Amino acid sequence: MPHVDVRQVQLRDLTTLKVGGAAELWDVLDEAGLREATAAPFRVIGAGSNLLVADAGVPERVVRLSRAFNDIGAMRGPHDLWLGAATPLPGLVRRAQRLGLSGLEGLLGVPAVLGGAVAMNAGTRFGEMSDTLQEVELFVNGGLERVEAAALRPGYRHAELPDGAVVVRARLRLSPSDPLRVQARMDEVDAARAGQPKIKSAGCAFKNPPGSSAGQIIDAAGLKGLRVGDAMVSLEHGNFIVNLGNATARDVCALLTRINERLPVPLELEWRRWGF
Repeated sequence: MPHVDVRQVQLRDLTTLKVGGAAELWDVLDEAGLREATAAPFRVIGAGSNLLVADAGVPERVVRLSRAFNDIGAMRGPHDLWLGAATPLPGLVRRAQRLGLSGLEGLLGVPAVLGGAVAMNAGTRFGEMSDTLQEVELFVNGGLERVEAAALRPGYRHAELPDGAVVVRARLRLSPSDPLRVQARMDEVDAARAGQPKIKSAGCAFKNPPGSSAGQIIDAAGLKGLRVGDAMVSLEHGNFIVNLGNATARDVCALLTRINERLPVPLELEWRRWGF
């Protein structure tokens, strides 16, 4: 039985922004496959959000955990539970609501898998991954290792994983609650995020400066609608770069540069960049 599935891909097909060139994808089916896949230089991809990939792609293997690491179907409770890193975050948020478990409502609408959310402490202004994260199982140095969440020093869109570590599982502690109450909170979050674009993007492009909003800063500078090729600052939300159809990474990079050139103080990019 194979432990990995290896094939050539265009990374634009695996990212939410839909840009990026070629790479060798290693879909990992079990722990043995993970050991095999990480035996050479590699990068890990989850849902492909918050990621900008160069048009030339990347030379490293791109490792992705398969459905074997997705525990959404087995989630029944209790409120303190281990889940695989390939578990999709949107489904997890909805499943928790149906089970009457609170704590993930602030992550509603974040297009990530659990491992990626842990690795960058994904979140919104309503909450972040570290709010419920208790412990993480990592594949590092050829074996599995469990570490307390605090050891990752989670910060704003950042967690300090050991070099070469892959998140395999995460333990979350949720709070029992009335499903209707959880849904009401999710409705509040959803309403507050309703202004975000629905077309291809990689999520918020820039980090919010302390005490401010990157989207509001970009809007105040009159940059909504600024465009390079098919990459455009969203008309709905200034902190989103959208792909109108055939944007390239070169278009996106040029647009990011133009945005910062027109701001009084440059903003820090939130996305991860591959291949530049």
